[in-house]
Amino acid sequence: MTDVIALGEVMLRFDPGEGRIRTARSFQVWEGGGEYNVVRGLRRCFGLRTAVVTALADNAVGRLVEDLMLQGGVDTSLICWVPDDGIGRTARNGLNFVERGYGIRGALGVSDRAHTAVSQLRKGDIDWDTVFSAGVRWFHTGGIFAALSDTTVDVADEAMAAARRHGVTVSYDPNYRPSLWADRGGPQRAREVDLRLARHADVIVGALGLAGPYPGAVRVVADEAQDALAEVAGLLPEVKVLATTLREVPSAGVNDWSSAAWSAPTGYVRGPQMSGLHVLDRIGSGDGFAAGLIYGLLTACGEEGGPAGGARPTAPLDVATLSRALAYGTAHGALTMTTPGDVSMASLAEVEALMTGGSAAVRR
Repeated sequence: MTDVIALGEVMLRFDPGEGRIRTARSFQVWEGGGEYNVVRGLRRCFGLRTAVVTALADNAVGRLVEDLMLQGGVDTSLICWVPDDGIGRTARNGLNFVERGYGIRGALGVSDRAHTAVSQLRKGDIDWDTVFSAGVRWFHTGGIFAALSDTTVDVADEAMAAARRHGVTVSYDPNYRPSLWADRGGPQRAREVDLRLARHADVIVGALGLAGPYPGAVRVVADEAQDALAEVAGLLPEVKVLATTLREVPSAGVNDWSSAAWSAPTGYVRGPQMSGLHVLDRIGSGDGFAAGLIYGLLTACGEEGGPAGGARPTAPLDVATLSRALAYGTAHGALTMTTPGDVSMASLAEVEALMTGGSAAVRR
């Protein structure tokens, strides 16, 4: 039985280390993708059984991505393999070049992901009733997948609706990327898609992405988060939990990191605050937060440190439960920023030690 399934693109990330993309002579490769990173963290750090629905062109690059996914422990049986034509004319695999940034120089991402195999998925390609009939507990997708093409919006809508029919908890992360919406309606179209899909969700991660008239229109600081989440709750009255990270960026290498959430039973809840957090690579930290939050909610009524619970956030929440979930998310997101690549290298023991005030002292 699979605990959590995600729907999204998995790309090959090229990392020049401490260098720049435009002057690099070598790259380290990782796998990564907004929705995939969540289930990878849930599997590798938190021990849940996870899978990803995606599509890859069946060539050596696609098989490299698969191999990296297998190393992360994510079930690859739901990959749709698309025949390769030799040059990627009809379908290809996504590439993502990312430099980490340093000091006053921010991180930079250059994606090469047009016409990928996963962007060509269409409604009806996946038998969602079969996918969700095997005891899946949680389904996660987001605005990055929805933005890949005009057809992926329909696929996400179909998947989320099917998950709800089967009683599966659904989460959605707006995760706005301007480059994906350029020449396709821009932020206004992105907002329309977000609101269409968010109505299926029990939990919205990155909920501040829905504040303001359209993505990027307002920048919400920590002191404004309570009112902003209340605004989003008014747009989506059926959503059970709204959650978000809160970040200030004095420099690429030092961030102030925190989180917050809202639910009808609890009102506004603030997560742990980590000021002056030293950052090696911030890419994927929001996905790390999402993984920890989901773990915290799934295990709220089960055994601490194990997937045996089965609690659903559709059940009544209290402040302690939501605070615990925020603590898992905040700690896991913070640790994700201490290692290179999109995906978490943290252990559950490290996350829980940080939650209880653990230090960076050498362990022998």
